Amino acid sequence: GAQMIDVRTRAEWGFVGVPDLTGLDKSVVLAEWRAYPNMEVAPNFASRVLEGFGTNMPSHVLFICRSGARSMEAAEAVAELSSSRGLDIRCTNVAEGFEGDLNGDRHRGALNGWKAHGLPWTQS
Repeated sequence: GAQMIDVRTRAEWGFVGVPDLTGLDKSVVLAEWRAYPNMEVAPNFASRVLEGFGTNMPSHVLFICRSGARSMEAAEAVAELSSSRGLDIRCTNVAEGFEGDLNGDRHRGALNGWKAHGLPWTQS
């Protein structure tokens, strides 16, 4: 009953890659929380996410971004709206994100995060 939503930008999905959940027979929903270049919150993000589930409302939604900051914002927004609608959905932030924190050389993807932990991912 869980669903993952990657809230990064289209450019990040294409150039950096996305989590690959095909081994679990699942797919990742791609939904920009903040759109490049102005990085403003996407209008009606939370309602579009909930409406996108239709009648297949998950019990648990995991939100992921590059490092965990944007996905936390998105998780909070969806949790607030789902609660106000009386929906019982657990919203969880993937704290380290897809690429994780900057290492000593100011590079992401090696210190922590989805990729650094060796979790499956794919790139177009």
